[in-house]
Amino acid sequence: MADNLPPFKTQQERVYFQLREAILCGRFVPGRAVTLRGIADMLDVSPMPVREALRRLTAENALTLQDNRRVAVPQMTADKLAQIVEARVALETQAALRALPHMTEQHLQHLITLDDQVTEAIKVQDAEAYIRTNLEFHASMYRCGPNDVLMPLIESLWLQSAPFMRLVLNRIGLGYITDRHVQATDAIASRDALALKLAIASDIREGIGALGQEELEAALSGED
Repeated sequence: MADNLPPFKTQQERVYFQLREAILCGRFVPGRAVTLRGIADMLDVSPMPVREALRRLTAENALTLQDNRRVAVPQMTADKLAQIVEARVALETQAALRALPHMTEQHLQHLITLDDQVTEAIKVQDAEAYIRTNLEFHASMYRCGPNDVLMPLIESLWLQSAPFMRLVLNRIGLGYITDRHVQATDAIASRDALALKLAIASDIREGIGALGQEELEAALSGED
């Protein structure tokens, strides 16, 4: 996702996007608190821009404030995860359909290149690279269309689910993942709106949905 970051006008903006990227890549563990001072030291900045970035990320439901100096990625529950998955399906299929008429051959080739990177990440079992390139594939597709309202909602859901996804992938590996991106790019090439909608819905649901119930419960509880 880093390639699409806007140029930074202020230090506060830079810190916000650095933390946002870290959350999206799953570098913060759900339920584990971090301090404002610790983040400031990590980024080599004063606490002030960190405080503002944490305020924004808390408003986006990416973090929860535990006290004045500690924040954490929220713990995941089965019910919350189910809601996130269905909300993603609803919003992202709509975003894909809105983007489809605006996609050019150049856009399609970029998506195919990104999917190659997703495939490579799965092959080498690189969880962070998989999450990053998978989200970039989806973001690049949706940004082709007039989705200014939908994208912040979608990205909020990514921020809430990505740390948990990283936890799951670190625990069980990437072997269970079914990549539906080829179906999506084929649908784009043929301008098949229904096929694209089905591919995006399947890609989202099968990411977590392919887990067995026992594996899902173990990941949610933090058991080995």
